[in-house]
Amino acid sequence: MSLTTRSHPTVALLRQPACIRSRCHALLALAEQGALPHFSLHLECMDATADYVVDTIRQNYPDLRIPYHARWRHFAAGGIDRWGRIAATLAGEQPADIARRRFDLAIVAVLLDAGAGPRWRYCDTRGEVLARSEGLGVASLEAFSNGLFSADPDDPLRVDAEALESLDAARLGHAFQHAERSNPLAGLEGRAALMRNLGAALRAAPEFFGAETPRPGGLFDILAADARPRGLPAENILALLLEALAPVWPRRLTLHGENLGDVWHHPLAAPGGPGEGLVPFHKLSQWMSYSLAEVLEDAGIPVLALDALTGLPEYRNGGLFLDLGVLALRDPSLSRQSLPVDHPAIVEWRALTVALLDRLAQAVRDRLGLDAAALPLARVLEGGSWAAGRRIARELRPDGAPPLTVASDGTVF
Repeated sequence: MSLTTRSHPTVALLRQPACIRSRCHALLALAEQGALPHFSLHLECMDATADYVVDTIRQNYPDLRIPYHARWRHFAAGGIDRWGRIAATLAGEQPADIARRRFDLAIVAVLLDAGAGPRWRYCDTRGEVLARSEGLGVASLEAFSNGLFSADPDDPLRVDAEALESLDAARLGHAFQHAERSNPLAGLEGRAALMRNLGAALRAAPEFFGAETPRPGGLFDILAADARPRGLPAENILALLLEALAPVWPRRLTLHGENLGDVWHHPLAAPGGPGEGLVPFHKLSQWMSYSLAEVLEDAGIPVLALDALTGLPEYRNGGLFLDLGVLALRDPSLSRQSLPVDHPAIVEWRALTVALLDRLAQAVRDRLGLDAAALPLARVLEGGSWAAGRRIARELRPDGAPPLTVASDGTVF
């Protein structure tokens, strides 16, 4: 199946990880010239940053057996193998059936992961109190286990269009223990709308999701059929997600009548080129790709060229570079504001994060004596930059908040 021919060539270009990387590195090149409006660059701090990340990796993974930066890590928050317990109830199912269920779960859980806000907490069935990504991950897993996303009470461990189309903020908020005054989940209405958008997208595209019971797990069959004898290129996963899930995203920027998703304006991006002034990130879709790569490999399909995908431009990775001095705000007052995700400073921060993660990854590999095959970017992120970003945030601020506050609508960060 061709995954690009339906889209205008410029839209197809903006969905390619090579375009994400090239446009972000072009902005980094401007930062090296001191030519960006919102951030100054201090590469003399990169060595210390790489040392800090390596120290974090050795604390968390002393054997250097680092998994991918995937949603599955959050399901095991507190060292509890929650997915493993659910999987044990599926003994006897065919591997492809289990993979479809895992696609269902991972896609919904990633879409529900955008920043929870500093006050929200989730208490799981064992009494563990979790926040931020871990809390959102466990809340998603337990909602899945309880059948929130399935219209069939006899088959709760799935996600289908019918259940998603009827999911409102009240029911989602109840599952996530949202309370407006005492436990507010940021972007709740946006999350519920995203789930309904997903349901509508499943219904509208039987070629991707199946006709009889449309579900995200239908994408497993497409990718399995697309795999070469050696395996499946990681770019194929992202291409399929961006094509199949394009209708899911809120309509912010459009081009030639197509919804661009996680693509934003920056005045210095791609001057004179196609899609001038636009910087793509596709953060949630790339993280979803890393999460699905794990499922595919567990199902016996090797994922090739994982480093064709980029680092993730979110507040932990970006916060690492701010907190350790690689980046500095030209206007420090921005750190005391809540900025919308389309603010030029946030777009610039995210772009610099993507490009700097490539440089950081190589510096980390050099220190550990590993190459990109042994330590792909997906493992650097997990080991790695995301964990180090959270660690330095906790060292510098009592609540562990990021150094820049983004007003989350529940669909990006």
